[in-house]
Amino acid sequence: MTLKIKQKIPLNIKKIGINGEGVGNFKGMTVFVPGALKGESVYAEIINVEPNYATAKVLKINKKSPHRVIPVCDIYKQCGGCQIMHLAYPQQLKFKQDLLKQALQKFKPDGYESYEVRQTIGMKKPEHYRAKLQFQTRLLGEKVRAGLFAENSHRLVEIKQCYVQDETTQAVINEITELLTMHRIPIYNERQFDGIRTVMVRRSRKTGDVQLIFISSISVELTHLIKSLTEKFPEIKTVAINIHSKKTSEIYGETTEILWGDRAILEGVLDYSFELSPRAFYQLNPEQTEILYREAVKAMGATLEDDLIDAYSGTGTIGRAFLGKVRSIRGMDVIAEAIADAKVNVPDGIYEVGTAETVIPKWLADGYQPTALIVDPPRTGLDAKLLETIVAAKPEKMVYVSCNVSTLARDLVRLSEVYAVKYIQSVDMFPHTARTEAVVKLVRK
Repeated sequence: MTLKIKQKIPLNIKKIGINGEGVGNFKGMTVFVPGALKGESVYAEIINVEPNYATAKVLKINKKSPHRVIPVCDIYKQCGGCQIMHLAYPQQLKFKQDLLKQALQKFKPDGYESYEVRQTIGMKKPEHYRAKLQFQTRLLGEKVRAGLFAENSHRLVEIKQCYVQDETTQAVINEITELLTMHRIPIYNERQFDGIRTVMVRRSRKTGDVQLIFISSISVELTHLIKSLTEKFPEIKTVAINIHSKKTSEIYGETTEILWGDRAILEGVLDYSFELSPRAFYQLNPEQTEILYREAVKAMGATLEDDLIDAYSGTGTIGRAFLGKVRSIRGMDVIAEAIADAKVNVPDGIYEVGTAETVIPKWLADGYQPTALIVDPPRTGLDAKLLETIVAAKPEKMVYVSCNVSTLARDLVRLSEVYAVKYIQSVDMFPHTARTEAVVKLVRK
């Protein structure tokens, strides 16, 4: 059966797919339908056709899911950042548990049928949880606007009030757009202009302190803007600029300079505090990070006889959770500023700038014998060379913290050759989105 664009079809939705879309089957062809929910019957119009699947939009819902709710956000559909806000929150948690099972079924790591995939740990109040925003800026008419690009485009969707964004960071970015307009600061445009491309605003849950980065294609004069902004928001402690002149999809360039205030702000998790410099990575949802780190520590089951490697260490925030629980800690990250923070945050640890796949083999060659390993990679998962290094070194204990169920399941194919997967604990770090975080406990076979 070959479907055609603009063809209208009835469809029964069998499940929710990995990107939050409804999934049905029409005469042998898989059809993805954004906005549709499991158990619904819809009348849909085909908008794209590929050799093995098609995409459709909902024209009418003939049978609604009992779990369908009205999204609280006015720009929910235009923004696209919260793919499943139309699904009741308790069902979102079940969906995220199912996401892991779908990924395991696809990649089939050894023994996956018997893996214990635990119920997703959710939030009591799944709103205003994002402590960091990275909004694009554009000059539209006479005013500077800030927000996110609509899916698969560079069309800016202005965001003035976000249901999942920390309210202080939202207020700060709203004021920034007014000041950028007032002071006529150059604003970036891919085709014509150089200037401010993106603004990052982050707020510490522990202290309430705020830090900013203006990402710009050129150096810009921000003295008067900073003065006005910090007078209105005294909680702002750091203002930095990052120069990113290349036409790439990367958010940051290589050079970051503090323009005003402190080098870092103080954040806290579990029973300890740590410094965050502007470029340093930290989880977007500080409240759930408490749960995530607690689950990681529990899964590791570390003792004072263990020598731990904290791969993809960032600022050492996970490594710090093991301080006093292991004999030694070593970690690495490619961002120099993050390693500078890690050396402060984990004073008894050894942290180096570099990739895990290059630093760990060097340590092994020097005689360091890790008994425990924790990895918290980006969405791309573990580097292939690092996977081979792990399989060769085979530390007794391993914890994999994942933000991408697909790359996790892919990596478990190789890891399960030498490790038994004891359980996978899903943690909802991103309510109303199709993403989930997972903590995996692995023990050497």
